[in-house]
This record gives sequence, C-alpha cells and structure tokens, in this order.
Amino acid sequence: MLATLTDWLWSYILIVLLIAVGVRFSVGSRFAQLRLFGNMFRQLWNSHLSGTERGISGFQALVVSVAGRVGGGNIAGVAVAITLGGPGALFWMWLIALIGMMTSLVECALAQLYKRKHAGDDFRGGPAFYMHHGLGWRAMPVVYSVLLLLTLGLGFNAVQAFSVTNSVESAFDVPTWLSGGLLTIVMGAVIFGGIRRIAIFSEVVVPVMVVGYFLLAVAVVILNFSEVPAAMSLIIKSAFGIEEVVGGGLAAAVMQGARRGLFSNEAGLGTAPNVAAVADVDHPISQGLVQALSVFIDTIILCTCTALIILLSPIYQPGSDGVEGIAMTQLALASHIGPLGEQVVSIALVMFAVSSIAYNCYLGENSIAYFDSAPRYAIPVFRVCVLALIFWASQQDLATVFSFSDLTMGLLAVVNLVALWFLFPVAKRLLQDYEARLAEAASMEFQASDMPGEDLDLMSWTTPESSR
Repeated sequence: MLATLTDWLWSYILIVLLIAVGVRFSVGSRFAQLRLFGNMFRQLWNSHLSGTERGISGFQALVVSVAGRVGGGNIAGVAVAITLGGPGALFWMWLIALIGMMTSLVECALAQLYKRKHAGDDFRGGPAFYMHHGLGWRAMPVVYSVLLLLTLGLGFNAVQAFSVTNSVESAFDVPTWLSGGLLTIVMGAVIFGGIRRIAIFSEVVVPVMVVGYFLLAVAVVILNFSEVPAAMSLIIKSAFGIEEVVGGGLAAAVMQGARRGLFSNEAGLGTAPNVAAVADVDHPISQGLVQALSVFIDTIILCTCTALIILLSPIYQPGSDGVEGIAMTQLALASHIGPLGEQVVSIALVMFAVSSIAYNCYLGENSIAYFDSAPRYAIPVFRVCVLALIFWASQQDLATVFSFSDLTMGLLAVVNLVALWFLFPVAKRLLQDYEARLAEAASMEFQASDMPGEDLDLMSWTTPESSR
C-alpha cells in the first residue's frame, strides 16, 4: 500500500510539478542558472570571506548544504536508479538537476529574504518562514514543518544509516549492529554541537571528500577511456530508445531519475533553504546562486561519477537480479582498482553520511524552531530520537527505508513547490534588482526598504556593511 501511494504521488503529481515549476522559473528568468553560471563561482569566492558573529558565511552554508546533498543519494541512490530504471535514469537526473538549479536559486533566495533573527543572534528561515511571511499562510507552514521533521530527521537519516552500516559490513565484515552503534556515538558528538559545529565540520570534510571522490572517478574514466563513448551512448539510448518506450522502460527511467535526482540534490524540496537562511550575506540572490551551484556539484558531477564507475564495470548486467544499492557501486569500483575499491567506497560513504546526517538533524531542529510554543527540551529530545533511529535503521532492509523516505519526500516537495509557484514574482523582482546592481557596478548591500510591501525582518536587513 505504501509503495502504491508513493508511485501514484510521483507518477501523477510530483513529476508534473517538478517540471512545471522548473520550466516556469527557467523561462521566466531567461535561464538565469545558465546566464549567471560564471557569477556563481565569483559569489562562492566572495562568500568565503563573509560571515559574522550573526551568522555563518555563505561558503559555510554551501558546504553544509553540499554535505547534506552528497551522501547515500550519490553512491547508493544512483545505483538504485540504474537498477530499477536502467542507465537512462541518469539522463533524467541531469535534466531534473539543470532545471532544479533555478528552483534551488529561487527557494534559497526567498529563504534569505524572509529570514528572521533568532535567539543567540543567529538567523532562522526556510519554506515555513516564506510561506508564513511571504504568502500569509498559517496552516501550510505547520504541515511543511511536520513533514520536514519526518522526512529529514527520520526518513533520510534512516537511508544514510542503512547505507553506511551495510557498506561497512560488505567491505570490512563488521556487523551492522556494531557499525550502527559506533555511528550513533559519532553523530551524538556532532549534532549536539549545533549549526556552528556542523558548519565547521563540513567546511573541513566536505571539500576533501568531494574532490577525492571526483578524482577517483576521473581515474576510473582514464583507465577505461575507450569505453566511455559507449557508456554515454547507452545512457542516451536508454533514456530515449524505442525499446524502452515499448517495454515500459522509459517510464521507469523517468520516474527513477526524478526520484533519485530529487533525493540526491533536493532542489525544490525546501531543505537547503533552511541552511541558506542562516548565512549572513549582502543580497538574497547571492546565496541563491551559491546554492544553485551546489545542485550542479551534487548531480551533474558526483552522480555522473558514480554512474560511470558502475557502467564502465562488468558488474552492471541489464535485466539481471544481481547486486543492488551500495553493493553495486562498491563491487564496480573493486573491478576497476582491485579489492581496495570496495573499502574506498565504504570509507567515502561513511564520510558523506556523517555530514548528511548532521545536516538532516539541523533541518529537523529548524522545523521545531518554527513553533514558538515548542518547549525548550523539544530539540534535545529530537536529537536523542534521531540517534535511536540511526541504530534501528542499521538493522533494516533497503525497501523499508527507501519507501518511507520516498513518500514523505514527495509530500514535502509538493507543499514547497506550490508555495514557490505563488512566490515566483517576488523572486523575479529580487533577481532583477540583483542584475541591475551588477550592470551598474552598484553596492550589493540589500536593505529591507528595497522590497516595500513585503513582511521582512528589519533586524536581518539593516545591518551596516562594515559588520559583514
């Protein structure tokens, strides 16, 4: 029943919303995600220098969001997509990512615009805040916050814990209960430190693990360079080939590409905006551009790396009932570089998963923080529940953890995408303001008075430039 409901949601509602929102935003902005692609790197460099005691830097917000996006979705999720939807699923992951870059730009810019000062001089923001202050909604922010708590705090963390413990068992023959217990202890030390400790941890770990995994994939491509054209051809043929249309494979490729693409890069899900809002930046669009780059890194680069590692190996056999999930990626890499490959993937996944779980926990906490009436002990209790879930999920099966996360992720995305559709005119005004400043080489320092009529927090947008 759970699988049937999930399939119906993805087949008839979410796939239409994802494409409709992404296309509207892309066309309406004249494909800003492509026009301003070079500017994303400039903003990334500038954001590394920003940040104050009021909030983390734009660069730290990026690495925290990359830490959340890069994980089981890039290693296990791609393997699941290829197993269930064929190699063509990767093409649809690319497409979802390209239009998703614009969706991410919009949602993160709106999160910045409507952010609020919180206790301890930090910022808080995200979809619940722009639904409340941008659209005047009252019920939907509550629904979104509850779904965010279930999806990220429980569903996604279960997937990460399951992927890590099963990977370690396969590579090092360590029982899942033991690796699950150790992961629980490590995560307890990280998540009880709050967003600043998570940001510092991610700033050190994320660049290393992303670059390391990318270089590993490049090495595999070089070792199998003559076979790369055939692998890329297989991806395209599987995405559009007539045999896939007749056999129903095309629908599976599109659906798995969309599901795993959204699970991996989270564009339109409303998760990254919760972190984007915490950054202390000069203009809302600047953080939107940086976060759009995060989607590109996650799916176009890292998911493609995993796909090529699999498709260039003899492990993937179309139509077979062989290995699946993380084991497929591990064995594929082992076929390229020897037995060490399985252990390398396991270590990489552990690093990815630790940062992802920390990120997911922060988003769960942010959903609790939206409720002003929540008791002070709510967040510590939530952290304890997450730690218990990590240990529990390490003992479960692949179908259980993915089915639950797919359903709640779909519902979460629907609520957020509907809100973004109505708020796009505001985001478009923000983008026009940003591009006008670029053209005139004017100051990028955004003030609340630049958007009259909007319910903005004056304390968040009246800080003197010298304080940033």
